[in-house]
Order: sequence, then C-alpha cells, then structure tokens
Amino acid sequence: MARSTTLVRTGALVAGGLAVAHSLPALTSLAPLRPLLAPRLSGPGDPTHVALTFDDGPDPDSTPLFLKELEKADVRATFFVLGRMLVRAPDLGRQLVDAGHEVAVHGWRHKPLLIRTPRATRDDVARTRDLVADITGQQPRWYRPPYGVLTASALYAARECGLTPVLWTHWGQDWTSRATPDSVMSTLTRAPLAGGTVLLHDSDVTSAPGAWRSALGALPRLLDLCAEQGLRVGPLGEHGL
Repeated sequence: MARSTTLVRTGALVAGGLAVAHSLPALTSLAPLRPLLAPRLSGPGDPTHVALTFDDGPDPDSTPLFLKELEKADVRATFFVLGRMLVRAPDLGRQLVDAGHEVAVHGWRHKPLLIRTPRATRDDVARTRDLVADITGQQPRWYRPPYGVLTASALYAARECGLTPVLWTHWGQDWTSRATPDSVMSTLTRAPLAGGTVLLHDSDVTSAPGAWRSALGALPRLLDLCAEQGLRVGPLGEHGL
C-alpha cells in the first residue's frame, strides 16, 4: 500500500511538473513581465521604425478596406492570418503578398494553446505555415499565438517550423464592442511608438461584431502621427528584429 501511494504521489508530481513547464511561457502574455522574461518577444526594433501588424484575417468583409488605407499611405504591414480564414479566401491571401505585405502565422483556429496537446499545437502551426506558403508563394517568418499566450509546445513548434514568435509592444484593444477610433488611438499612444510593434485586427472573427471598424478608423490617424514623429511604418521584416 505504501509503495502504491508513493507511486501515485510521484506520478502526480511529475504530471504537475510537466503542466508547469508547458504553461510557464504563458507568463510572457502579461505585459509587465514580458520585458523581464523575454525582452525580444514583444518585438522592439529599430527606434526610427514602427512595425504594423494585423491579426485574425484575411476577411473579405474587412481586410480589403485596410488594404485600401495602407495603399493610400504607401505603407506595408505584417498580417498574422488564421488558416481557416485563409483557406476560405485564398485570392485575398495572394492579394496581400502582391501588395507587398508580409503574411505570418496566427494558427489554424483561434483556440487557447494552454488547453491543446503538443501534437495538436504542432499540427496547427505547421498546417498554417504550409498553407501560407502554398497559397501566397511566400514562406512565412513570424508566428503569433492566439491571445498572445505561448506554451512550451508552441515555442517548440515554431522553432521546428522555422518561425520566430513575436507578440507586440502596443495594442489598440480594438476587439471589444466599446472600442472606437478614439479609444484605439488613446490606448496605442500610452507609450512612445518609436521602435514598437503595433497590434490591430483586420477581422472581427474572434472579436465583437464590427469591432474592426474601430481599428480601421484609427489607422489613418496612427499613420499620420508616425509621419509627424518622423517614424517609418512597415512590416516586421523591416523592423530590425
């Protein structure tokens, strides 16, 4: 009986240790801790540059409107796409690359990685990477996990797939029903933009219906502000990471 109890306790400790190891990278999703735990993960780069990134597309209902605004300003960006969205709108994915934008991996579905197995995580990342390459002809370089929450499995999968994980230094909190262009700008400019990586959303597939309009409304103002401050805006590939 004593041996059996010891084995159970040992098994529980091992399982607990594995769970902690699996979830420990998720601490980097906490903005105050990220600079301490993984200072490069947020994407700080060239102090004369701002990396502009979008998540959750491509969405035929909204992404083309963002492309028009970016074209007006002659600005390129990095789009972290969901595989399930890209497979439904392959022409839009090719349009992103044709317009000079980067296409990066956000995963197949927007599911929390903390509740996914290592194999499911690896398949999710690899499947999306392969789809991006097949549809756009562009080999993706960057990976951003859903909700910005990493796991040990996600880090391993990204490395195995040749992807660099990047989160953000600035976000617009543009996914809520209460978001407005004013609130997005107010949130983005709480800290200096120079050298930062900005996160916005070009789709409401995982957000409040129509929430992307707040990001779209803020986008021209953001680009104008960067120009006024003498900051270049572009994709992660030009950010000096």
